[in-house]
Amino acid sequence: MQFGIFTVGDVTTDPTTGRTPTEGERIKAMVAIAKKAEEVGLDVFATGEHHNPPFVPSSPTTLLGYIAASTEKIVLSTSTTLITTNDPVKIAEDFAMLQHLADGRVDLMLGRGNTGPVYPWFGQDIRQGIPLAIENYALLHRLWREDVVDWQGKFRTPLQGFTSTPRPLDDTPPFVWHGSIRSPEIAEQAAYYGDGFFANHIFWPTDHFQRLIDLYRRRYEHYGHGSADQAIVGLGGQVFMRKNSQDAVREFRPYFDNAPVYGHGPSLEEFTEQTPLTVGSPQEVIDKTLTFRESFGDYQRQLFLMDHAGLPLKTVLEQLDLLGEEVVPVLRRELDGKRPAHVPDAATHASLVAGRKPEVVA
Repeated sequence: MQFGIFTVGDVTTDPTTGRTPTEGERIKAMVAIAKKAEEVGLDVFATGEHHNPPFVPSSPTTLLGYIAASTEKIVLSTSTTLITTNDPVKIAEDFAMLQHLADGRVDLMLGRGNTGPVYPWFGQDIRQGIPLAIENYALLHRLWREDVVDWQGKFRTPLQGFTSTPRPLDDTPPFVWHGSIRSPEIAEQAAYYGDGFFANHIFWPTDHFQRLIDLYRRRYEHYGHGSADQAIVGLGGQVFMRKNSQDAVREFRPYFDNAPVYGHGPSLEEFTEQTPLTVGSPQEVIDKTLTFRESFGDYQRQLFLMDHAGLPLKTVLEQLDLLGEEVVPVLRRELDGKRPAHVPDAATHASLVAGRKPEVVA
């Protein structure tokens, strides 16, 4: 079982002080958070990709390459790489390069993103979002597995005798997660290739994501990658902790109430009841996170969102101390102890090189 954090890289005013970090401060804070995540024993650091204010991570591989140079163990990933508006050739090259720099500590999560205007900014039509995701990944999948590619598609110029460089480390492409909050077509795509499916269920109720994950598991088995319970599932979550739950609620409330995404909507209490958000003590975080297995079955990766809504860096680092020292050891013990022997761990570069995950080429 892998545990980690993901960031969306928002630049948000702290509602308790009125101070807004600069873009440079926010970028450096993300680096500090990644290094702290490794220090406290987490397995994964993932960054989003955005091309509009108030977000800063427009170049995930640049950020992750910098972090790779100052870390040793933590897996570097994305919490969305835009498969619709990035050229698959550039994704293939960038992540293969990052693989070499990070000695294989790399995977990525593909998604369509949730910012509509990004499509015309990069010359695409949002109405073609699903076909773009399907065609672009079909090409990316081949670019990492075939030394010479001839390609004819709908959305980009043809390729003739093209070789993507560098080649993937050890001739082994990075593991791919397909992230979605609403699209059964993406769950189907993940199942078809035998890739991972990540349900970032931080905003919508559990039953919505149960349907997506159940579909992915059934189709994973249908395509011959293993039994449904062996499918590779990742989940998102949000937490804010203090030793005392009342202190956590009191401190986090102004950040929640003014957050750019869900502020000025449902109350903190309503939101925590209806979504995975947990605001309370470490034990409350443990208790609620353990219910995810009851809802979704055994899964391989749990990522938490912790550095958003204007929370200062000092507070985020304190949250990571609590997560690494008091929460993750218990979750790891409990969830690994309950997982049947035939259900695999999350894929790593070493496990893929060793051939522990069967490869099915489309």
